[in-house]
Amino acid sequence: MTMPLYASAEQVMRDRSELARKGIAKGRSVVVLTYAGGVLFVAENMSTTLHKVSEIYDRIGFAAVGRYSEFENLRTAGIRWVDVRGYSYHPRDVNARALANVFAQSLGSIFTEQLKPFEVEICIAEVGASSAEDQLYRLTYDGSIFDEPQFVVMGGHAEAISSALKASYREDMGLSDALQVAAAALSASAPGASASAKQATAAAAVPAQGGSGGKLEVAILDRARPQRAFRRITGAELEALLPAPAADTADTPAPDKAETDKPADPDKS
Repeated sequence: MTMPLYASAEQVMRDRSELARKGIAKGRSVVVLTYAGGVLFVAENMSTTLHKVSEIYDRIGFAAVGRYSEFENLRTAGIRWVDVRGYSYHPRDVNARALANVFAQSLGSIFTEQLKPFEVEICIAEVGASSAEDQLYRLTYDGSIFDEPQFVVMGGHAEAISSALKASYREDMGLSDALQVAAAALSASAPGASASAKQATAAAAVPAQGGSGGKLEVAILDRARPQRAFRRITGAELEALLPAPAADTADTPAPDKAETDKPADPDKS
């Protein structure tokens, strides 16, 4: 009779955590931050149809990294929950804190009871009547909840992006400034990138959003909108919010003096 392989509960949990962390780190990064007019979502996303940022309820947004099928299941379950709660009680009874608790319970149960955990990390954001009432909650694969007062970074090179945001983030920024800060922080995650290259990368990601294979997915929870605060920013509006990349003339050779002093050819205009 062969004995089954034994692994302690601590080892099983460590293995599950390692699996989930590796899967999340492979995903492209998402930044969620507060600004003067509400909450801004900026995600690196090569797809124009598989969204990583979505609306959950009137003033609540959702962002995620990891396996798309897994966090999409969570999103649809969250939409069903808030719709039933808002219909059964009152829309004011639907808030980000209660929704984050529902997601935490689901993720915690999956992590402890199922063989494979969800390889996801999500952010639930709610825009309030003022900046002081905005709420950001980050939920990890094991159901842990973190209340983030200013910004949330998930997936990819999260530590490098967080460091860049800490150095450049300011409270009550305008939308354009907040988007530029987020795009620059995402570009800062590229190893060995120079300052000019980071600026060019952030700006070059904008035009692609309007065409096929966009690189930045941008959306906001607009505090000024009366009911449905969620709005996507695409195309010309997105291009207008980010500056065009500066021309790099450092490697351009200077014209030869002999060539500049040569008289113009009268047969060429």
